Amino acid sequence: MDIWVLQYFLAVAREESITKAAEALRMTQPPLSRQLKDLEEELGKQLLIRGSKKITLAEDGMLLRKRAEELVDLMEKTKAELTSSHENINGEIYIGCGETESISLLAQAAQNLQKKYPLIHYHIYSGDAEQVLEKLDKGLIDFGFLVGQVDIGKYDFIRLPMKDTWGVLMRKDSPLAEKESVSPEDLWDKPLIISHQTSINTEMFSWLQTDISKLNIVATYDLVYNAAQFVKAGCGYVIALDKLINTTGDSNLCFRPLAPTLEAGLCIVWKNVRSLHGPLTLFSGSCRKK
Repeated sequence: MDIWVLQYFLAVAREESITKAAEALRMTQPPLSRQLKDLEEELGKQLLIRGSKKITLAEDGMLLRKRAEELVDLMEKTKAELTSSHENINGEIYIGCGETESISLLAQAAQNLQKKYPLIHYHIYSGDAEQVLEKLDKGLIDFGFLVGQVDIGKYDFIRLPMKDTWGVLMRKDSPLAEKESVSPEDLWDKPLIISHQTSINTEMFSWLQTDISKLNIVATYDLVYNAAQFVKAGCGYVIALDKLINTTGDSNLCFRPLAPTLEAGLCIVWKNVRSLHGPLTLFSGSCRKK
């Protein structure tokens, strides 16, 4: 299976048409169709469902699309690293980040580096710790910016001195908005909206002092911005980190910290099985100065 065949497959998956994919690839339709048929025969799987109006992905095709995107991304990333110039440092830095206001530290490190090395470019991916570490392990990103308790034993890392504060995002007309802070008992009977990462956060559920099965969890989320829309609609209370959603001015939302206080540590990690070089070394050094 060659990488360029995977690129052909991705083009067809994207365009949902052999004709349109051939035009995008600047090739004729017959050889493209033949390459895709050979790919299906090589794998022994049906990848494409050829309809009268458009092409859709079969179940195995959807799996291949995910893996092919990862392989193509990794190839492009490796090519960029190998072709970077030592005299005029340039290259691509891929960063996976959890949601935190402290991401501004990485932004400042990048900005400081950009003044001296303007040819370095950054690619930011968002996700919880599990998603970020998966990309890091596969070599799809260079650095992970993690929030909260995470097993980082197999990585090199920088622990940051600051911490984020856990609390509850709610409507200003909610009963709990009258309180200065929120206790575990306050949440036991409330409709809760929690992040997927929080669902495996043992520290959080230790703070809640009750079994997860006894909580009224009405929804889970990846991005707190989306969860905030459910709060605005009156669906429940979001357990989240502070300063991710604007609660000032005419916002109908407010944030109340947990009591006793619960904080989330922050760290930057990278794979210790690989030596950082070029722009990656410069970026890690810039982060250490924060």
